[in-house]
Amino acid sequence: MSSNALRYEAAPARRRAILEQVRVKGFSSIADLAEALGVSDMTVRRDVRRLDELGEVRVVHGGVSLPPGHEFSAREHENAGPKHRIGQAAARLIRPGDTIAVDAGTTTYALVAALPDTFGGSVVTHSVPVMQALLETPTARCVGLGGDLYPLSRAFVGPATVEAAARLRVRWCFLGAAAIDDRGCYGAYDLERPTKQALMDIADYVVLLADAGKFRGSAPVLLASMERLHAIVTDAEPPASVRQAMERHDVRLVIADGEDIRQEAP
Repeated sequence: MSSNALRYEAAPARRRAILEQVRVKGFSSIADLAEALGVSDMTVRRDVRRLDELGEVRVVHGGVSLPPGHEFSAREHENAGPKHRIGQAAARLIRPGDTIAVDAGTTTYALVAALPDTFGGSVVTHSVPVMQALLETPTARCVGLGGDLYPLSRAFVGPATVEAAARLRVRWCFLGAAAIDDRGCYGAYDLERPTKQALMDIADYVVLLADAGKFRGSAPVLLASMERLHAIVTDAEPPASVRQAMERHDVRLVIADGEDIRQEAP
């Protein structure tokens, strides 16, 4: 086989590797990609131009990033296994006819993906991906909350969204967050806070869904104090400080660890 043919065969694998790295990091420089792949800058530039033509990435000054609207897809691929297990564990809390609220985010999205085909309850949500997923669950009713579309989280936010939520009532609110400590859970953007709090306000029980990485994360916007939560579903034992705060406020812990799901008594 000629050297040109070998380069041709390697190109799809390189492009997949480039796409995976950009999905994980959000942005990568040409130099970093070339070093990671062991090829020249020119080869990487040729590959990213092709990915740009296909709409998979966007070539920007100094490197390559995800196109607008692809941030959710990138986050969905992060910690996919733990999120899947967390979604399955959370789904076991729900009765067949429950009315639930599902926050925007990739971990809460995993809950909807884990709902059984026979689920016949109602789902209140401002998340566009959740609405789309529920099209494949014809037995469930979806109550979509409109408002201003926030592309970063692919969700509706703003006064209209909050007002629509205030007219409703749900049994469970499944909440997402960017970080957790002993004081509570946090989000990255204040723009999303009023909608998340509106969903908590209409719920009998608030359940935080978060992979273990959120215990090591940092985010500026306080979404809910620990006492506001009724349960946390995660994939590993929380840090001691968080565990002690949960015990003080009677917050239930559900750990989805592989096939084993460990739950504290309510």
